[in-house]
Amino acid sequence: MTGVDTAEEALRPLQRSRLLVLPFLLITLVSPSFAADAPDPESVLRAIVKANAERDLTTMSRYMSHEVDAIGYSIGGRKYVGWQAFADEMNSEFASVTHLELPILDLRMWKRGDVAWFAMELDYIRHIATETGDERMVIPLRETGVLERQKDRWILVAWHESQRVDGLAMKAGVAHKRQLHRTADSSSQPAAMETYDLSGDWEILEIEENKTYRATLDRKGNGPYTWQGGQFLTSTFKDRRWEGTWKQTGNDREGNFELVLSEDGTQAKGIWWYVRVGKKNNIPPRQHGGSYVWKRLTPPPSTQ
Repeated sequence: MTGVDTAEEALRPLQRSRLLVLPFLLITLVSPSFAADAPDPESVLRAIVKANAERDLTTMSRYMSHEVDAIGYSIGGRKYVGWQAFADEMNSEFASVTHLELPILDLRMWKRGDVAWFAMELDYIRHIATETGDERMVIPLRETGVLERQKDRWILVAWHESQRVDGLAMKAGVAHKRQLHRTADSSSQPAAMETYDLSGDWEILEIEENKTYRATLDRKGNGPYTWQGGQFLTSTFKDRRWEGTWKQTGNDREGNFELVLSEDGTQAKGIWWYVRVGKKNNIPPRQHGGSYVWKRLTPPPSTQ
């Protein structure tokens, strides 16, 4: 749902994955105790991944470059310049999960003098507490980056990450399956869409384009938004998982979206992608799109 006017321009910058999720960097830093046990760059990198899983931002800060022009790239097209931008994102990520796992599947390291570079494959596994139990999300990633030896200590100075598969490859699992399927298994319980009210004004921020617009929805999650004559249509809403379609008559394109609504009903995070741009209707699902954050501008209805 970008503002470019041609199909070719629309697809060119859209090789990014979505984010449910919320976009999220693997490369972090290692504590002093790790450094003492990890004198070579490969050991340092493995310790870095371990530190990421432990959500220790203070320790991370000591072993990541703080140069003002240091640049890192994450999934969803995110770019971080300097330490503070990265730190803010990591603080938000750590607060949103109950547990992280980062198993390394493959790691190749090369070194020449005071510089080392690597290629790595690993899974980023997020655990989130939900009303139905522990939700597990697996994001398969590839990482590349550079470490530099500075005063006898290896420092991560540049990094780039992307998904190992095209489009979103996020696999979700729930530890308490019985609770997850409670609604589907009970014929006496009404569907979540019948009991949840999505009505109100929503502010929508497209992360990659840094563009904001507003949607006005009815209780079923249908309504217009203020970009290119846009219209949202909700197809399902269960266990705070929100799915539907979007269409823009102003630039003749349409697609789908998926969101996860916060427990208090005030915010939703997720992804969108194209299914048609002009006469091009053979766009592979989930491959061209982005991520966004919805914020409710009006109080959630008291009937929720």
